[in-house]
Amino acid sequence: MQQIVLVGTLDKNETREDLYEKNDFTYIFKFYYKRVYNYIYYRVNCHHTAEDLVSQVFEKVMFKIDTYSKDKSPFEVWLFAIARNAINDYFRSSKKYRFLSIDTIKELVSKKKTPEDIVETSETNDELLKALKTLDVREQNIVALKFGAELKNVEIAEILGLTESNVGVVLYRTMKKLKKELERGERYE
Repeated sequence: MQQIVLVGTLDKNETREDLYEKNDFTYIFKFYYKRVYNYIYYRVNCHHTAEDLVSQVFEKVMFKIDTYSKDKSPFEVWLFAIARNAINDYFRSSKKYRFLSIDTIKELVSKKKTPEDIVETSETNDELLKALKTLDVREQNIVALKFGAELKNVEIAEILGLTESNVGVVLYRTMKKLKKELERGERYE
């Protein structure tokens, strides 16, 4: 899966608390963009759709930052709850339409990779995507939050309204399920 690398542009003395206390949207955007993008990309598997949804998320954050209260939840929990809701809205609205991702076609035509690399990457991504699609929505969401957004189990628990140990158990079982599904796919080749 494609990931965007965002160079750390924040002042090293800057803390997360300073970001939302100052309500400085530029810093919030720079600090969280990569993680929000990765989380959304894990769920939708399309670069352009992920960018659109990230834009919607940060637009909501920009307009609703005054409603945020650190007494209710940490800033990341609030931010990723908005991202999760944007993804849910996207899937709800796109149930009628199924389409082929243009990113898949672009990667096959890429000039930077050899044909062997393209085929190998494509096959690996396809196998992983097939395995991820066997998971239920809750499991997909937890995997995306853990590996896409790089959140800790405690943060995922707060976002999803679960206990930290429940998130750990679900994540462990999900990883076993994915491994089993990938191994099963290898046996049939």
